[in-house]
This record gives sequence, C-alpha cells and structure tokens, in this order.
Amino acid sequence: MGDFTLKQYDNIKLNGVRRQGEELRVFCLHELVKINNPEWQQAIYRFILEWLSPDDFVRAKTSGSTGEPKEIRLQKKHMIASAKKTIAFFNLSADKTALLCLSANYIAGKMMLVRAMVGGFNLLLTEPAGTPLKRIAEPIDFVAMVPLQVFNSLEDFGDKVNNVIIGGGAISSELSKKLQGLPTRFFETYGMTETVSHVAVKMAGEENASFKAMPNVIFELDLRGCLIINAPDIADKAIVTNDMVEFKGENEFVFLGRYDNVINSGGIKIIPEEVEHKLSEVVKVPFLISAVPDEKLGEKVVLVVEKYCDVVLNMADLSSHLAPYQIPKNIITIAHFPLTESGKIKRDEVKKMIAEECH
Repeated sequence: MGDFTLKQYDNIKLNGVRRQGEELRVFCLHELVKINNPEWQQAIYRFILEWLSPDDFVRAKTSGSTGEPKEIRLQKKHMIASAKKTIAFFNLSADKTALLCLSANYIAGKMMLVRAMVGGFNLLLTEPAGTPLKRIAEPIDFVAMVPLQVFNSLEDFGDKVNNVIIGGGAISSELSKKLQGLPTRFFETYGMTETVSHVAVKMAGEENASFKAMPNVIFELDLRGCLIINAPDIADKAIVTNDMVEFKGENEFVFLGRYDNVINSGGIKIIPEEVEHKLSEVVKVPFLISAVPDEKLGEKVVLVVEKYCDVVLNMADLSSHLAPYQIPKNIITIAHFPLTESGKIKRDEVKKMIAEECH
C-alpha cells in the first residue's frame, strides 16, 4: 500500500477546522508538547501522526476482557474499508457532524478518526467521560458510545443527536426499554479490535432484534456453535471467535455469550450473559453471574455484586425470571469489580477472587 493513505486521506476537520498533510502533522506535534493538554487529547494527536506515517499499519490494543490486552497491527487499508461501510450505512456526507467521545487508545476511538478522514465530515472532540453530551450545543449526526454513556445521556439526546452506535458491552433490558420512543436512532454493534470495529449492527430497543451483517461480511458457525467471520476487505483471513450465536436468517444472528464463560453445573451448560440479560430487569446495580467450585455439581452458579451497593436482593424475585438450573445458589459480595482499561469487567479475575473467598 505504501503511502497511499497519506496521499488520499491526509486531512481531517476537527472542531470545525480542517488541516491537511504537513500542516496537520505539525499541528499534532505542537499539541503533543503542550503540557496542559490532557491524555485523552494527546491520544488523538498520537494516532493522527501514526496514521500520517508511511507505514501501512497502525498499532492497537485488544480490550483485555477475555485475557491480558495484547498489541496487534491493523492494516490501514482494512480500516479504510471498514470506515467506508459505516459512512455509507449512516450516510455520513461531508456536511455532517460527528462526535468523538471515546478514547483514541482503542479501536472505537481510532475508527471515529479514520471515518472523519475518509468521509470528510466535521468531528467534534470531547473528553471520553460518563456524560459526553453535557457540553455539546450543536446538532450531532453520528456518535459512538458505550452503554454507560448512553444511559447517563438519556436526558441529553433530545432532538440533538440523530444516530448513536453502541459498543463495548451488552445493553441491559432496562436501558433497551428507555431507548424506545426517543427520536434518536440507536444501533447496537458487534465487532472487535481484530475486525477494525463493527461487522454487524442491530436496532437497539427493539424486541428480538438480531445482528445483521455489514456489506461484504459473511458469517458461519464452527462445531462449538461459535461465530466465524469472513470479511476479506477488512481481514486477510477468516476470524474464528469464541462468541456463541444462534442464526436467525442469512447472515443474521443473536449473540448468546462467550464460549469461555460457559458454566458447567451438574452437566448442564449455563451461559452467564443469558442469565444476566434476564436479571437486568430486576437487579439495578452492577452485577455479574459467575461460578464457584462445588463438590456435587462441579460448579455452582452465583450472583456477584459489589459491597457498596445498598440493595436487598430477594431470591424469590430473581428466581421468577429464570429457569430452575439458572437460579444462583448464592449471592456473593466483593470489594469492587476489576475492570479492563476500556471498562469491561474481568470475568476470569472475578472468578478467581470468589473462588478464594469460598475456599
């Protein structure tokens, strides 16, 4: 690919000001040496400089939700192809305005910058905080958020935001209901660092909605019931995931949970994410479904909450939402949930913590 990215996509409009080529590079270098610029801004300028380099790849970290974060190389041509899919899907023409409110250290933030360079639209920058819309006055055509940001911004959307893509975690039943009736269009996304952002989307807030493939993406199942992603324009080879899914049509699926999270209790396989989705209607504090060793069952299902949560959980209320084999045998409290840098709960670490407490 050589320097083709630099020649074709070497300009970006940030906060209403367009800069290109050498002017953009010098601007980023100047911003990086300003001691008062916060880290979230510096991450943006570092990425733009990496994008403008003659290398045909950029470096990115995986989220670390299923293990230690690892650094991988992403081809710029794949990122451009991914950006074009999103630009076409959401009609992001050059006269539109988008908002970057996610860290440029991770794929979701990086791809917002790439989309702005490929699509030519204006990109507003704001701190990747819990309430990113508070200081935004102008209309927004497109923004990517994590579920917590969406939840905290429910009163701020109004008629100000047209399209929101949500990633980085599952949407609870409670949040899904709150999105219904709002004028903003919300889309839940499926993707990962290795697929340079999302490869499937579904309307959030709709009952029984399924993920539908983006253009030039084909899905298959392996023998475990896990998703295989074939997308030659964004990945050189098929990507075999640990995500258990159920197909609902051609290139359309419902996400069930991670294969490596499955709990085997007395020979019955229980998917924690499925139980969590059901319980999200009644448990209004951060929680997790996990398991501890059990002499009889091998593993027994438990519900984990943080100690600070001032809440009384009634097991009868929980049981009414679940199949008998899904009902937690105990409620365990821990000091706090260990999180990845991108805000996801480290399930394996929680499992080790509660196993030690119950030993």
